[in-house]
Amino acid sequence: MSAVALKRLVETAIKEDEVAPYLEGGDDFIKDDAIERLLREHRNPSPQRVRDILDRSLALERLEPHETAALLNVEDENLWEAMFATAGEVKNRVYGPRIVTFAPLYCSNLCVNSCAYCAFRAENTAEKRRKLSIEEVRRETEALVSTGHKRLIVVYGEHPSSDIDYIAATIRTIYETKVGNGEIRRVNINAAPQTIANYKVLKEIGIGTYQVFQETYHHPTYKRVHPRGIKANYQWRLYALHRAQEAGVDDVAIGALFGLYDWKFEVMGLLYHAIDLEEKFGGVGPHTISFPRLEPAANTPLSVNSPYKVSDKDFKRLVTVIRLSVPYTGMIITAREPAEIRRDVINVGCTQTDASTRIGVGAYSERYDAQQAERQQFLLGDTRDLDEVIRELAAMGYLTSFCTAGYRCGRTGSYFMNIAKKGKVHHFCIPNAILTFKEYLLDYASEETREVGEKLIERRIENVPDNIRSALKERLEAIEHGARDLRF
Repeated sequence: MSAVALKRLVETAIKEDEVAPYLEGGDDFIKDDAIERLLREHRNPSPQRVRDILDRSLALERLEPHETAALLNVEDENLWEAMFATAGEVKNRVYGPRIVTFAPLYCSNLCVNSCAYCAFRAENTAEKRRKLSIEEVRRETEALVSTGHKRLIVVYGEHPSSDIDYIAATIRTIYETKVGNGEIRRVNINAAPQTIANYKVLKEIGIGTYQVFQETYHHPTYKRVHPRGIKANYQWRLYALHRAQEAGVDDVAIGALFGLYDWKFEVMGLLYHAIDLEEKFGGVGPHTISFPRLEPAANTPLSVNSPYKVSDKDFKRLVTVIRLSVPYTGMIITAREPAEIRRDVINVGCTQTDASTRIGVGAYSERYDAQQAERQQFLLGDTRDLDEVIRELAAMGYLTSFCTAGYRCGRTGSYFMNIAKKGKVHHFCIPNAILTFKEYLLDYASEETREVGEKLIERRIENVPDNIRSALKERLEAIEHGARDLRF
């Protein structure tokens, strides 16, 4: 795309009047100097102060920025062990021993942006460009449904060919696709920031969570790694989820790409983002928070040379602090991470993970085995199939949940936040997780996974409240006899 055409595209895509209402004196809510000052002022917190902060997290209260800054500056290893344990307890109080599972579906890698860390950037001639046709979307969906998936995150490059009409058509196709007993019951999307009018289209189609990552909250770094394209506008992206909320899309998701700037600063940025959403929209903050790490990408030097790359030790710490800071929000650990890291980090507060992940366009129906760098956005850390991941989670004591009942029963937005902040999500979600887990075991699981899973269901049923246990057992029996999509 020529420089003139790109300039025209940027001018027409960004609606400044849809950003201005959220600004204060022309400024956004991320104050770089204030964040850096908090991180300096709250070094070496006392053990008692840390314990007091942990008590607030256990009470499911969102932390204030100065409290999060203190946790980020803990150096005592024993205190970190206490923080790990507390984060795990907080997660269990809200969500219970369950992990929601999904798969990403990439529809296009055409992109007008120049993100220095991404293989999809416009200047990368090594990348094989492709946009799925509607029939190809159907085939990809069939391949995913055939393995047992019921939830997707659908990903689009920022490009005129992936406009709102294309996004809408792909979502309709995914929802319409059935294979035997299987179907996709919730389509979340990761797509470019939209106008309020376009978000209303997505709301009408019935998307689940709408996800946009700021990548880095540090203004100078953002400018440096996003030199051209629509994405070069920091505030248009920062307020994407505000516009979505205005349009009625009440489940929104934030994230940062750790490795572009100091990880402590980025955690603070995520917290401020959550706070601003809550303040502007009646307490409804992000439905989920993601924290991907920078991974190697084809022909993309920054992806391997960044001076801010995050160690495994610090990665576990940042996940822990996010869980403690926003105790009621879902947290997503993805297949960017190797299996051993995922196993460890799940225990400090994660609620969702992907499995059988392929991030090349057309990768599921074409079934290539090796990672092909020129076809995907970055290299994956964990390419295990869904059955193997589920078996491991079950051995760890976690129910794999394919549940979408809450969303289709209206438990989104303020309704969800209300029950999450009261620590009651698991009252609804554990019984529904058991039902969808049972479906998977009957329809898709290997014999080995089914054996481990059935034993886990037996244990978890005993922890279900007495007043619904008999109803749960009746539904499980109905599933044994062919019923599907039963819910509480």
